[in-house]
Amino acid sequence: MAPSPIALIASAALIGAVAVGTGAIVVQQGSGFSHPRRVGGPFVMADVDGRPVSQADLIGKPTALFFGFTHCPEVCPTTLANLSAALSRMGKDADRLNVVFVTLDPERDTPESLRDYLAAFDPRIRAFVGTPDQVARMADTYHVAYRRVPIKDGDYTMEHSATVALFDKTGRMVGEIGYGEDEARVLSKLITLALPGQCAPGGGAELWSTNGATGTCGPRS
Repeated sequence: MAPSPIALIASAALIGAVAVGTGAIVVQQGSGFSHPRRVGGPFVMADVDGRPVSQADLIGKPTALFFGFTHCPEVCPTTLANLSAALSRMGKDADRLNVVFVTLDPERDTPESLRDYLAAFDPRIRAFVGTPDQVARMADTYHVAYRRVPIKDGDYTMEHSATVALFDKTGRMVGEIGYGEDEARVLSKLITLALPGQCAPGGGAELWSTNGATGTCGPRS
């Protein structure tokens, strides 16, 4: 039997914190969230053009969702670069996906700075931004742990969960990409997410499934 999404979220996070200089990662058990048995749900945010976005914007296509911040020196740019490389290799098949970067640092991550930041990555990666309260609510809804950490000279960094959550077109969580997974595994998971049940070259990753629609062909991840 496949482990539950909550168990895998907890096991994928690192206990404690990675060095602050890398953009730290923290763990928070599912029970610490307002609805620990469900990942995902309603939220209200905006895109970089100021248009309102909600859960409805993540329905209809499978979604890869990552939370981070633009001042993150390693974890976030590395993750976005790996996603970009996979999307580029997928070509037009990547158009079947929603790929979203949600800022956890709305104080510094304005729509303009997010637009400039994402210009270095695949143009299909979108950014969501909101007020601190909206960000906190969405992070809670999607079981993302984060906190602000003071550093020298009055500055701060953010500790945060570092996995990319994967959802099917109905909004059900079906897998994740862990920080540091190799490029072949990332590509395989995104192909399988975009083309569920199809034996696409490079696909066949074992995402979580209750109906056998994923992980049925190709190399295993």
